[in-house]
Amino acid sequence: MIKGNFPIEKIKNIETPFYYYDIEVLNKTLDLVKSETDKYGYEAHYAMKANSNPKIVRLIAQKGLGADCVSGGEVKAAIDAGFPASKIVFAGVGKADWEINLALDYDIFCFNVESIPELEILNELAAAKNKTARIELRINPNVDAHTHHYITTGLNENKFGFNISTLDTVIALLKTLKNVELIGIHFHVGSQITDFSVFENLCIRVNELQNVFEQKGVELKNINVGGGLGINYEHPNHIPVVDFESYFRIFNKNLQLRPGQKVHFEPGRSIVAACGSLITKVIYVKKGEEKQFAIVDAGMTDLLRPALYQAYHRIENITSDKPAQEYDIVGPICESSDVFAKDTELNETQRGDLLAIRSAGAYGEAMASQYNLRKLPGAVLSTEL
Repeated sequence: MIKGNFPIEKIKNIETPFYYYDIEVLNKTLDLVKSETDKYGYEAHYAMKANSNPKIVRLIAQKGLGADCVSGGEVKAAIDAGFPASKIVFAGVGKADWEINLALDYDIFCFNVESIPELEILNELAAAKNKTARIELRINPNVDAHTHHYITTGLNENKFGFNISTLDTVIALLKTLKNVELIGIHFHVGSQITDFSVFENLCIRVNELQNVFEQKGVELKNINVGGGLGINYEHPNHIPVVDFESYFRIFNKNLQLRPGQKVHFEPGRSIVAACGSLITKVIYVKKGEEKQFAIVDAGMTDLLRPALYQAYHRIENITSDKPAQEYDIVGPICESSDVFAKDTELNETQRGDLLAIRSAGAYGEAMASQYNLRKLPGAVLSTEL
């Protein structure tokens, strides 16, 4: 079996489970994103929710990207990591007053606003500080992302953003609000999108909406098309970096921009997923009547995606070269859903072997919990070894 390149001798004595981040892969990804966005004059804001490890986000900030935040905590973490406030966007359907006030104090680039009540409160809080809040309206384009329903966000039925049918009311309201400034429109149709036609459809809808705003005399300086670009979970060794070249080319080809408009993106998973692996140790091999279980010391508390989304991650036994056998790979949590994979091939496995759960750099460490009063997983960068 083809496996990733792990420094076994350097990591074999580290307490498991822990996240291992391959910084060479991260840098290759970031360099490609930066070169492609610079080619078209685009702006990329890293989606902090994908991975907020301070060392990782500091490296991303150093490459010149902005930050996409969905909480006050993320806004502060982005500032602490070195992202300039002028490149921070703040999204989220339920921004609390203290979070809005924090972002106003930092004078971030803009708020991605998702409802009329939020608009009104944002105007009120900005007025109290004698400030003007720059905003983009998050609009549901009703474009199907063709992905898991838990991570589809751009349909009319979702909790996020404004439906197109409400735009007349929203535009009329904006004219009465003195402490907010509309600088653009924002979209995010879903996550883990691998069908590029979804992005083509998004461009078509953006073009239509541009015409609607123009007809109403509203000038838009910014178009934010969100994130959602998926990765290849099946082949992390062959395809460690996403095809950003084709991705950005779609928007350059299909968006009908007005003079001076800036296009913004919010990539998260596509930047950090491939560089991260969850390293876990086999505690027991339990042989049943019809199958055998590799019971590991990592669980759904360390990597929630398989239990939450039935998500696939390639798993490799990085300390065995024996012939492959089939295993169910399960964790120690007292939940039947604490399963990483069923009927999957591993090199023959025994107690003490190390398994690498691949492509776990996004929504892995960031979603870890202490359910069952477990310790949070550690994290090690390849450059630290």
